[in-house]
This record gives sequence, structure tokens and C-alpha cells, in this order.
Amino acid sequence: MVPSKSDAFVFFGATGDLAYKQIFPALQAMIRHGHLDIPVIGLGKSAWSIDQFIARARDSIEKHSTLDSDAFNKLSARLQYISGDYLDDATYQKLHAALGKATQPLHYLAVPPELFGTVVKGLSKSGCAKNARVIVEKPFGRDLPSAQALNRLLMESFPAEAIFRVDHYLGKEPVQNLLYFRFANALLDPIWNCNHIESIQITMAESFGVQGRGSFYESVGAIRDVVQNHLLQVVSLLATDAPADNHPDAMRDAKLQAFLAMRPIAPDEAVRGQFKGYLKEPGVAPDSQTETFVALCLHIDNERWSGVPFYIRAGKQLPVTGTEVMVKLKRPSHGIFDATVPGQANYFRFRISPDVLISVGARVKKPGEAMTGQVVELVAHRHPCDEMSPYERLLGDALQGDASLFARYDSIEAAWRTVAPLLGNTVPLEEYEPQTWGPPLARQMIRDDEGWHNPASTEENDGKVG
Repeated sequence: MVPSKSDAFVFFGATGDLAYKQIFPALQAMIRHGHLDIPVIGLGKSAWSIDQFIARARDSIEKHSTLDSDAFNKLSARLQYISGDYLDDATYQKLHAALGKATQPLHYLAVPPELFGTVVKGLSKSGCAKNARVIVEKPFGRDLPSAQALNRLLMESFPAEAIFRVDHYLGKEPVQNLLYFRFANALLDPIWNCNHIESIQITMAESFGVQGRGSFYESVGAIRDVVQNHLLQVVSLLATDAPADNHPDAMRDAKLQAFLAMRPIAPDEAVRGQFKGYLKEPGVAPDSQTETFVALCLHIDNERWSGVPFYIRAGKQLPVTGTEVMVKLKRPSHGIFDATVPGQANYFRFRISPDVLISVGARVKKPGEAMTGQVVELVAHRHPCDEMSPYERLLGDALQGDASLFARYDSIEAAWRTVAPLLGNTVPLEEYEPQTWGPPLARQMIRDDEGWHNPASTEENDGKVG
């Protein structure tokens, strides 16, 4: 049975940072592509007029996208704004009235996680949750118990198929390409296992700090902000077996098996760091133990990945901004031409952001009489950016009732079990200098596997590896 399309889009947190940076540009893009022809209702605490709200939308799009006058005028005609306190029943009564004849609205909770419960209860009490769908932003809970409680709360008001848990990484074109590249190319299948792969590294580096969002970052830290969700989702795409077919649940069933095989990460296999100066950020506690950097080693206990370390590293105030996956293959068992030294292994490199690239590292003979080699990088695919933003893709899918690119609860729960031993400051916090690759301990943990691969700041030339 094909799900019916939602007939109204409601977003809470309409005056917030997420709406400003992502949602308004996505809505204009959906209008431009003919994917949005329903009322759009924003809710926020600010006592704005509709003209102020439209001005905010315009400013957002001009700053974070490109204004398309025709599409923006159509979007403006569909916008409504409701101001009110999320704790006040009157706010939801105004929403109920604004929904009018809509029978299957989509509610997007673009609000801090601590408000999810309040808004869901308000929707349910007012009747706005009836036959509706709901989108919940990550992180889904702060730990396993809070995720279980949140899920129970959502399930009291919405059926499972109406709950969409956003991890916008799953809507990124290069992240989807990880999966496609793996299973659409027969050359990878024989070698994508512990017999041929030495290690896998994932680095998500940001050269900036918390950018004035200290209060928010204090509530998450690097592990909750990007590891439990974005980076473990990437691991699941790299580690999963082939799904039975192309059905959304088949893919999510296959990924779940990878999640369930992840061994809970021991504290002695992780390094937490905090950059110097973080404690002076607005909204940060003077004695904060929140990590702005984490490096860890993950193991997947199944036949395919036995003995293969998955090294994950994420941090702020690092030398560059870039996210890359490096899959290192084992060296030939018998070296014929060159002495066996570090750095000679073949590899696959997936650059996920800011630019996009898939490449293969190989060795070729240097010109001349001697049979000696050098590393070259064969670029398999490169494109500058997503044609469709993750939020445009995900909001469009949610309106259609398609949950393929949303995280399923069972995988979220498995991810929380994986990082649970690292929560609660069980790993000592190490200070590091801004614009470095984190605490020295992070380098020591991987020295037996030839060290970290550091992403380059930009990809200016083919064949160059950072």
C-alpha cells in the first residue's frame, strides 16, 4: 500500500537556528522542484507578525542558499506563523485552528531535545497528533534509558510508521553513494571483509569551535553530537551485508545486524579531548567536562569484520574541515619489487564533505630502469556538492511517508548500547591546542596501524592525499 501524502507541514522552532540554516532553504528548493504545494505553518516563541516571519525566511535563504524570486513568492503565500509558549495549551489550539481541513499533517520538532516530550503531549492533547506524522531531530535521547523513554512517549501518540527520526547524514548524496558504490560494483564484494581489509578510519574534522552554541554543545559533546548518530550510521553502511532487496525495511534490517554486532566501546579504547579556550565560550560551564574531540576504536564481532579495527575520530578546532573514510587494504603477502614499508597499502578513500570524491590508492612503477614503485590515486568519482540538500530530500520523503532514509529505533538503541561505556565522563579529558589533531594520546592509540589519515582542507589536485 502506498502511503498517502501529508497535507500540511508544521515546524516547531521556526525562529531557531536549524530553521534559519536548513529548513527555509529546503522549503524553497521543494517549491522550485514542484515538491511542496501544501500549507506551511511555523511555530516559535517570538511574537512576530507574518511579515516578520517571511522576512526571516528571505534572510535565511539569501544567506544560506540562493533566492529564487518566483519560488520564494510561492513559499511566502503558503507560510503561516503562530507565536506561543510550547507549555501553553492555547498554542496548540491555535495550531489546530490553523490546520483547518488538513487530515494528515507532518509535524517537525526542530526544537531542543528537552522539549520533545512537551510538544508531543501538546499535540496529542489538542488533537493535532491524530492521523499525523512527526519528525524528531537527533540526538534521539541522551543515552539508552532516555531514548527508550522518548520512544515510549512518541509511541503513545503516533504509530511506528508515522515517526521519522532524522539523521541528516543519511540524506547526504555521498553517504548514500557509500552504499551504492559497495553493492553496485562486483569488484568490491570479494575483498570487502577481514581477509583483505586491514583497517577502516573515519574522521570528521571541523576547523571551527562551537560558534556561540555553547549551551547546546554542553548538553551533547562530540560523542552524542556526531558519533552515536552520524558516524555509527556511516560505519553501518560500510559494514552491512547486502540487503535482501531494495525495500526500505530490507536495508534497515541489514544495517541493524551491523549495529547489533558492534562491540560496546571500552573506555580504554577511546580518547576524549577539549580544546583550550572552550571554557571561555558563552554558555559553557567553567568546570565543563564536555568533550570537543573524541577518538576511538570500534570492533564489529561477526565473521566479515573479525579483527578489523574501525577507528573513528571527530573534533572541533582541528586543522581543517573535512570528513573522510579511509579503507586500508592489507599489503601483498609476498613483496616482489619493493621492500615492505608502511604507506604502501592499497586503499579506498571516500571524501564525504565539504567536497565529494571516491578514489582508489594503488602503486605503479616509477619510470626508469629500476623496478620500484610509487603511490598514485585513481579518482573514481568527483562532484562539487549535493544537487539536493539532505533536508530537502528528507522533508520530501517524510511528506510522502517514505522512511527509507530515516533511522529506525532499533538501530538507534543499538548505537546507544555501543557508546554507553563512554558516557558519564568515564574517559579522562585531555586538553589540546586549537588547530591541532587533538590530544597526543589519540595518535598513540593508532600508531601500530600506521597512524591517522588526515583529510586535506580541499581537493585541488587528483592524486594528492592529505
